[in-house]
Amino acid sequence: MSTTFSTPASAAMSQAHDQKKTRIINNSATDPNKILPMSYMWARTHYKTGVANNWVPEEVSMQLDIELWKKQGPGALSDDERRMIIWNLGFFSTAESLTANNIVLAVYKHVTNPECRQYLLRQAYEEAIHTDTFIYTCDTLGLNPDEVYNMYLTIPSIKAKDEFVVSITKSVLDPHFSTVGTENTQKFVHDLIGYYAIMEGIFFYAGFVMMLSLLRHNKMVGVGEQFQYILRDESVHLAFGVDLINAIVDENPDIWTPEFQNVIIENIKKAVELEKAYAADALPNGILGLNAGTVQDYVEYIADRRLERLRLPRQYNTKNPLPWMSEIMDMPKEKNFFETRVTEYKTGGALQW
Repeated sequence: MSTTFSTPASAAMSQAHDQKKTRIINNSATDPNKILPMSYMWARTHYKTGVANNWVPEEVSMQLDIELWKKQGPGALSDDERRMIIWNLGFFSTAESLTANNIVLAVYKHVTNPECRQYLLRQAYEEAIHTDTFIYTCDTLGLNPDEVYNMYLTIPSIKAKDEFVVSITKSVLDPHFSTVGTENTQKFVHDLIGYYAIMEGIFFYAGFVMMLSLLRHNKMVGVGEQFQYILRDESVHLAFGVDLINAIVDENPDIWTPEFQNVIIENIKKAVELEKAYAADALPNGILGLNAGTVQDYVEYIADRRLERLRLPRQYNTKNPLPWMSEIMDMPKEKNFFETRVTEYKTGGALQW
C-alpha cells in the first residue's frame, strides 16, 4: 500500500484549486447546474429569507384605499398627498422593471456560482411581483397608466435618477462584455454597485419614507402595506448584492484600488444629490409632519450605511432622523391569527445546511 504525503507545493496547488472552484465569477471549473456542495452559504440564507417573505399584491385589500382616493371634502387626501403618491408610483413602476431586466439580461449571465444564481432567480421573481403591485394599484384606483408609466420621461427629477443608473450600469448590458481580466472585473463590480447600492439602496428610499409615512397615519393602508412588503424584499436584495460585491472584491483584491474606491464614493454622492432633488420635487410643501429636509437627511444617513457595508468611509455622518423606518420594517404586526394573511408571518421549518 502506498502513502501520499502532502508537500508545501502540493498543498499550495490544492489550495489554489479550491480557490478556483469557489470563485464567484470567471469560474470555468463550476457547473452552474450543480448546486451541491455550496460554497457561499450567505446566498442560500438570502434565498430562504426571500421564500419566507413570500407575498403577492392581490392578498392586500384595497377597499379602504379606493374609498379614500375617491373621497372629497373633510378627511380627504390633500393635493400634496395625491401628488406624492402619483410621483412614487411613477418612479417605482419603471425602476422595478429596469432592475429586473438588468438582473435577467446582465448579472445572471456573469455570476457563475449556482447558489448565487438561484438567489438571482428568486430576486427576479420578486421584481416581477413588485411590478405587478403597481399594475394592481393603478387598476384598483383607476389611475391613468399613461401618466404613471411615462413619468420617467416627463418628470425631470425622476428622469435624472433613471438616466444616472443607466449611465453607471452600461458595461454589463453590452452583449460583448466579459468579466475576464482585472479591468472588466472592476467594471462588473462598478455596475453591481450601481444596481444594488445606488438603485435599490438609495434611489428607492425617499419613496419608501413618503409612502410608509402615509401608512403610519392610517392613510392609503393597502398601498402602504404593499410598500412595506416591497421594502422588506429590497432589504434582502441589498444584503445579497453587498455580499456578492464584497465576495468578488475579496477574490479579486487588485481591483479595489484607491482610485476605484473614489469613483464609487463619488457615484454614491451624486446619487444622494439626485435623490435629494427628487424628495424636494415630490414634497414641495411637506405632508403629515414630513418635509423634504427630513427625507434628505435620511438619504444621507442611509448613504453612509451603504458606504460602510461596502467597506468605504462615511461621507455625511448624519444621524437617523426617522427611526420609525426600522420599526415599520422589523416590527411584526399584532393581529388576530385567524384574520391574518400569509404575508404577515414567516414560514418555519427551514433546512439547516
